[in-house]
Amino acid sequence: MTERDSDTEDDRPARTSRREFLGGTALLALTGCGLRLRSPRGAVTAPPNPAAADPLEEFAYGEVRLDAGRAREQFDDTQSVLLRMDVDSLLKPYRLRAGLAAPGRDMGGWYDLVDEAERARNRDPYGGHGFAPGHAFGQWISALARGHAASGSAVARAKVEALLSLYGPAVSGRFYANFAFPAYNYDKIVCGLIDAHTHCALQSALPLLDRTTDAAEPHLPPTALDRGEPQRRWRESIGEPTSGWYLMDESYTLPENLFLSWRRGAGPRYLPLAKRFLLDETYFAPLAAGRNVLAGHHAYSYANALNSAVQAYLSLGSRMHLDAAINGFDMILEQSFATGGWGPDESFKDPHGDELYASLGSTHRGFETPCGSYAHLKLARYLLRITADGRYGDSMERVLLNTVLGAKRLEDDGRAFYYSDYNFRGSRRYFPDPWPCCAGTLPQVAADYHVMVYFRSAQNVYVNLYTPSTGRWSAADGTRLSIVNGGDYLRDGEIELTVRASRASRFTLRLRIPAWSRLDGRVPHLRVNGKPVPLLEERGFASLEGIWNDGDRVQLRLPMPVYLSPVDARHGDVVALMRGPQVLFALTPDAKIGRKQLLGVRRNGDGQWQAGELRFAPFTEIGDRPYSAYVRLV
Repeated sequence: MTERDSDTEDDRPARTSRREFLGGTALLALTGCGLRLRSPRGAVTAPPNPAAADPLEEFAYGEVRLDAGRAREQFDDTQSVLLRMDVDSLLKPYRLRAGLAAPGRDMGGWYDLVDEAERARNRDPYGGHGFAPGHAFGQWISALARGHAASGSAVARAKVEALLSLYGPAVSGRFYANFAFPAYNYDKIVCGLIDAHTHCALQSALPLLDRTTDAAEPHLPPTALDRGEPQRRWRESIGEPTSGWYLMDESYTLPENLFLSWRRGAGPRYLPLAKRFLLDETYFAPLAAGRNVLAGHHAYSYANALNSAVQAYLSLGSRMHLDAAINGFDMILEQSFATGGWGPDESFKDPHGDELYASLGSTHRGFETPCGSYAHLKLARYLLRITADGRYGDSMERVLLNTVLGAKRLEDDGRAFYYSDYNFRGSRRYFPDPWPCCAGTLPQVAADYHVMVYFRSAQNVYVNLYTPSTGRWSAADGTRLSIVNGGDYLRDGEIELTVRASRASRFTLRLRIPAWSRLDGRVPHLRVNGKPVPLLEERGFASLEGIWNDGDRVQLRLPMPVYLSPVDARHGDVVALMRGPQVLFALTPDAKIGRKQLLGVRRNGDGQWQAGELRFAPFTEIGDRPYSAYVRLV
C-alpha cells in the first residue's frame, strides 16, 4: 500500500485537537435476548488512540466496482430512471417561478409548482400535489454526478452538463420568495452543484453556486431554526405564511454542504455561511454534553444535521461538534429497531418509554427508509473514518441489509418507496404521492454504496462491508493493486478476498469483524492461502500485515448466530428474529410463536426459513407479501 498523499481540502480536518481523543466508546451490551447496541450514560467522547492522525480516506467512486448483487442492481436501476427524466420537466418549477417559458410536462406529485388555490386545498402535512416544488432537482444532479464518477458514464455526465446549462437562466430569487422550503431546496442544489464540479469537472458549477446563493440567501433565516415555533416567529416577522408546511424547513442541515463547498474551493463566503446555520444552542451543545434532546424532533432531518456537526469538526476542529455527532449517533442506536431503522411517524422517541413498542400496533410509518438510510450511512461513514472503529461499520451493515436494499424500485412515473413498515401487520408499498423526498435520496445512497466498502490510510486497507465488489488503487511506486470481495456470507458465513497486484506490495489488510459474530463466545476463523492464521483484532478490525502477491487469497469465516432482539427492555416478549446482521421477517401478520421454536429456525427444502408453522424471509426477499418485523413470544 502506498504512503498516503497529503489530504485534499475536502478531507483535511483542522489540526487543532486532532490527537485529543479521550474517553470511552459506546458499549455493546450482550443480553440474554441478543445483541443490543447501547450508549453509556452521560457524555460520550471520541475513542482513545485513533488508528491515524487523519481520517481514513474513502476509496473514490471510480476506484470501486460493484459486482453482481442487490447493491449493483439498485445503483443501475436508479441511474437509469434519472437518465430517462425529461430535462424540461425537471426545470419547469424553476422556470415558472422565474417567469420564463416552461415547456415540458409536469412531473406530478410533490415536484410540481401549483397555483395558490390548489396549494390551499392541500391540507396533507406530509405531502400532496405541489408539496415541495423542484425539491429533488439538486439531489438528482448529485446522484448523476456520483454515478458518472463510479461508472465513467459519458451519458450521465452529459445529462448533468445539460441540466446545468438549462438551470442557469432559471436562477432567480423569485423561486425562494414566499416559499415553504427555501433552505431545503437550496441545500440540495448546493449538493448537486458541488458534486457536478467535483465528479464531472464542470467549471460552470461553482459560478452557478454563487448565483444560486445570491438568489437564496435573502430568503433564508438569520440563523438555524428548529421546526415549529422558532420558524413561526421568524415567518411572522417577515410577513410570510405561518401555517402547515411553512414551519417545516430544514435550515439546520445546511452546514454539511456549505462546509464541503468551502473545502472544495467554492470560495470564502461559504465558511461563515456554514457556521451561521449550526444549530448549537438547542441541539449540538446539549448532545455534546450527553443530554438526549432528540425526542420529538423530525427524525431524518435531525439525524442528517449530525452530518453538519461532523463537517464542523473536520473544517474547524471543533471538539464539541464531534462529541455531538458521536453522542447523537449512540442516542439514535438506543432507540433503533432491530433493522437499524428509527423514527416511527418520522419522529424520534424517548428511548426509555414505550413509544417504540406502541408504534408496532399504531402506525405503518416505521422508518423513512431511503432518506433515513442516507443520513445514517453518511454519519456512520464519517465517524468510521475519524475513529477507525468497526462498530460504525456494524451499524452500516445492519441498516444497509435490512432497510434500503429492500426498498421497492423507483419508477419512471414517480412511484417511490418511503416507509419501512414495522407494524405487526406490515407490508411493502409505494408512497401515495409521486416523487416524494425519498425519490431524491434513493439515487444518492445507491451511488454512495461505492464509497462505503473500502477505506485506507498510509499503510492500511480496510474492508468495511462484504458487498460483492472490487476495490482498486495504486501504490506510490506504481504498483497496481485491487481486492476482489466475494463469497456469500449471508448464506454460509464465508467471505473470500483475492488480492490482484502487478507486483508484490507490502500493506496491512484490515477486515471488519462484526460484533454479532462473537455472540455466545463464537470465534471467527481466518485463513491466508488456505493456512489458518491468528485473528488479531483491534477496534473491530482484524489485521493481516505482510507482502502481498498477485492471487493471494484471504478466507474469513464468520459464525452466523441466531438470536432474538427485543423491541425494548420492557417488552422482552416482543422480539425480532436475527441471523447474523439480518432480521428474518415473519411472513405471517401478528405472528406468535414459542421462544424455543423461534430459535430453532432452519432453512426448509424450498430454501426458505421456517420455525414451527411460520415462514421467514429477509427484507430484501419479502416481495409484496404481508409480514411482521416483530413476533410475540408465547
